[in-house]
Amino acid sequence: MDKEKETAEKFLKLVAIMKRLREPGGCPWDREQDCMSLRRYIVEEAYELIEAIEAGNVPNMCEECGDLMLQVIFVSRVAEERGDFTIRDVMERLADKLIRRHPHVFGETSVKNSEDVLKNWERIKSAERRGKEEDSSYMAGIPRGMPALLRAYRIQERAAKPGFDWPKGEASAVLAKLEEELAELKEAISGGDKVEIAEELGDLFFAAVNLSRHLGVDPEIDLHAACEKFDRRFRGVEKSVEQSGRPWNDFTLAELDEFWNKAKTNK
Repeated sequence: MDKEKETAEKFLKLVAIMKRLREPGGCPWDREQDCMSLRRYIVEEAYELIEAIEAGNVPNMCEECGDLMLQVIFVSRVAEERGDFTIRDVMERLADKLIRRHPHVFGETSVKNSEDVLKNWERIKSAERRGKEEDSSYMAGIPRGMPALLRAYRIQERAAKPGFDWPKGEASAVLAKLEEELAELKEAISGGDKVEIAEELGDLFFAAVNLSRHLGVDPEIDLHAACEKFDRRFRGVEKSVEQSGRPWNDFTLAELDEFWNKAKTNK
């Protein structure tokens, strides 16, 4: 049996297993689920795959790819039962989309680099929305449920497409904007208005994401790394407190800072 046929048969086996789980006499839990209840599992499995990738754990990456694929098959099965669409429709639409949005591979379009590819991709997406009489804004298609840090990054990327952005590679203007937002936050804090403070803090976060983008770094990845670093160092502080035999509230902040500085030196 050739590899492609074997792969197709294994995929069809997964689809058949899900169908059986949803049928009378199948799994009670699986039969109770709908698209709304599956949302949390879709998100969880995506993050678990990301964690496996970042850890470089190949066996876990393989397993988590399967778990994420399961969610697509699950949603497609629920949709088929409702008469909405099938897994075959999903695969067909995806194949058509990949061909349509890669005219430099499947057509006659020429591109010089990946930047040209992305410009074509956005142009084709906008044309598709106009054809469907959908929202054709540059902001269209960015999920509102996306993590806020990533959504801010995507919004700024989209705004930059038609040129609504500071010059590329010039971080000084973005730094000035960050300082401006920080000054406005300080003023809001002085005024004591919590609504205004929240708004200005949000603006500061948004400006910080913009700075990340102009510096060519990913704020989601960098903040994740900062969280990991804080977690690691705080565990070092916990270890020092435990070794001292004294309770946490027996230490001054200055003493805890000494533990923190010690933890910073331990890579």
